[in-house]
Amino acid sequence: MATPVDTAASGQAVASRWRRLPNILTLSRIAVIPPLVWLIALPDLWAAWTAGVVFLLASATDFADGFAARRLKVISHFGKLMDPIADKLMVAALLVALAAFGRLDAGWAVIPAIIILLREILISGVREYLAGLGAAGLPVTPLAKWKTAVQMAALTLAILGAPGAGGEIAALGGAAALWVAALLTVVTGWDYLRQAIDQLGRAQSDGPGSGDGNENVIGREGLGEREKR
Repeated sequence: MATPVDTAASGQAVASRWRRLPNILTLSRIAVIPPLVWLIALPDLWAAWTAGVVFLLASATDFADGFAARRLKVISHFGKLMDPIADKLMVAALLVALAAFGRLDAGWAVIPAIIILLREILISGVREYLAGLGAAGLPVTPLAKWKTAVQMAALTLAILGAPGAGGEIAALGGAAALWVAALLTVVTGWDYLRQAIDQLGRAQSDGPGSGDGNENVIGREGLGEREKR
């Protein structure tokens, strides 16, 4: 018969496992990258549909991990760090794989793919620098959320764009959606860059030594919040 101490210990163990759920969901998006790339490399229709389902499930974890973290009250620095990294790794790997295996031929779709990749690298670098300054960061805008939704839809259609059983139609739809996502990427990227320039100007004017022209604010420490997009 279990004692109250055993019951309490068991409950704490279960609670501890549940508290790891948000990070597990986040890391699962990185874990699915190799099988996704392998499935995209296969010319078979079953592989395209399997990859599409896996990608949709992985995309759903992008919302599920944040929801679980808030409900379980386990928002951590590790989660804030890895969540946007997992998103960008998965998107970048898929864009490269789709281009490498001929899924982005329709409508010169490789061009918006390049635009999306360049924007992600640029904004990630800007956020990292702002975090080092202890600045407020770049909050996610509603338009950026729409950009992410359109981008995920475009990637899903591109994955399904294997030859046969309507794959060509999916490829054309994916190419069109990718162009829309690229347009939203440019608009939101410019908005984030403008906000970053404003924050850099304020940090430079408010920082120590600003009166003598020294940019001592660069050395200020601060964690800052790394936003998703």
